[in-house]
Amino acid sequence: MSDRMAQTFVELADTLVEQFDTIEFLHVLTERCVELLAVNAAGILLADERGALTLMAASSELLRSLEHFLVAGETGPSEECFHSGQSVRCPDLRAEPQRWPRFEAAAARLGFVAVDAVPMRLRDEVIGTLNLFRTSPGALRPEATALAQSFANVATISLLQVRAIRQNQALAEQLQPGHRRSAG
Repeated sequence: MSDRMAQTFVELADTLVEQFDTIEFLHVLTERCVELLAVNAAGILLADERGALTLMAASSELLRSLEHFLVAGETGPSEECFHSGQSVRCPDLRAEPQRWPRFEAAAARLGFVAVDAVPMRLRDEVIGTLNLFRTSPGALRPEATALAQSFANVATISLLQVRAIRQNQALAEQLQPGHRRSAG
């Protein structure tokens, strides 16, 4: 298992490839979370330019059914995590049905009874959340919680690096001799 963890960190850090595919990158992360963290499903939500969360990758098609409740703007684990910048843990959604009533009901219909939302954050900038779902109640083991945050941290740094590279490339193209700006 430690070889698989090491391989995952290498893959998460390797974003300097010519044809970097953000969606594939995030999908690999969700699959590895299921494989290495003893969770049944994982999803990644990233904030758009307005700060609205969008489901970008999921390890399971079941999570696509939850997408509306993950990003509907109502209070839920993802929204709470994103706005606070802190991990949100709910080892048994049934024990706190009023915390996120619509989310809890939707999760229960899909068989999920526990959720953790981990911030994807670098310093004060939160770009999204890594969400971990379980079909059995109980808290994640401390080492799984730490590994999830480590995955989220490395993925965040990688995504911010790719964003910066793309912005620099766009700026360099604009500054090339012969590049015409349209009159506005």
